[in-house]
Amino acid sequence: MQYLLLVPPSGTREAERALMQINAAPGLRTTLAIVGCAPIPPTSQPSWQMMKPKKYSEELRRLQTGLCKLQEWVKYKGLRIVVIFEGRDAAGKGGTIKALTERVSPRVFRVAALPAPSDREKTQMYFQRYMPHFPAAGEIVIFDRSYYNRAGVEHVMGFCTPEQHRGFLALVPFVERIMVEGGLILIKYWLEVGKEEQARRFAARVDDPLRQWKLSPMDVEAWRRWDEYTRARDEMLLSTDTPHAPWYIVRSDDKKTARLNCISHLLSLVPTEDVPREKIKLPKRPAKDKYDPEAGLAGRKFVPELH
Repeated sequence: MQYLLLVPPSGTREAERALMQINAAPGLRTTLAIVGCAPIPPTSQPSWQMMKPKKYSEELRRLQTGLCKLQEWVKYKGLRIVVIFEGRDAAGKGGTIKALTERVSPRVFRVAALPAPSDREKTQMYFQRYMPHFPAAGEIVIFDRSYYNRAGVEHVMGFCTPEQHRGFLALVPFVERIMVEGGLILIKYWLEVGKEEQARRFAARVDDPLRQWKLSPMDVEAWRRWDEYTRARDEMLLSTDTPHAPWYIVRSDDKKTARLNCISHLLSLVPTEDVPREKIKLPKRPAKDKYDPEAGLAGRKFVPELH
């Protein structure tokens, strides 16, 4: 029997903001109808409890401190860790990865977000283009989508054949067993967002210039295929949720609590100890400069100080 670890769900603060935008702007509601989703009815008060910004910041800082400690432990022990993030569109993968990496070294925590395969890569063995991104000793690689594209978007959108899809699902458990038995720590997260919350997030992207880049033609087409993606997700979990490489499901209707839950869980999977290190003491510097630090800058081109 296979098991999934469900990280407990909680409310959606961002959803209320998006909903306010939808109800305040008829253009957003019209766009929703165009892409095949009924407009969301107005609501007076959110039915969830929102985490206060101060509480979120404090908890995030505490967890990011733990990530810094994990970073030192990984370097000290020479660990190799792969963290895979998959999930529905607009489930919050990018924000979670940002929260994971914003306070640690990019030389230790590396993010791999591969574009669509080139014509040459399409002729390679399927796993081949992912392998160069795997970690060496002392590294953590975070895949923002991964080889599991074949189980999701490639399968649903028809970019692979049914035979290729079935072959992938049959092969992955064996490949991942080889990874784990070779000493790799493999952690897989699926971020699950509800249908209505996904609708709110897509609507918020329509007219927001800071978010429009997140709404590609592929996203709009995938919008219509909620059920197909649900079926593809279930087939993937059935075949690849194994004891040696389990999937962990993160409820992400509330992005902020999803980030906290995910980081907290990640830290629980890799126990750490304090790494011995010498206390750093800054040496004294001369009280007076031997050279004028501004002299060499005279006449150079400076960025205008507009702010």
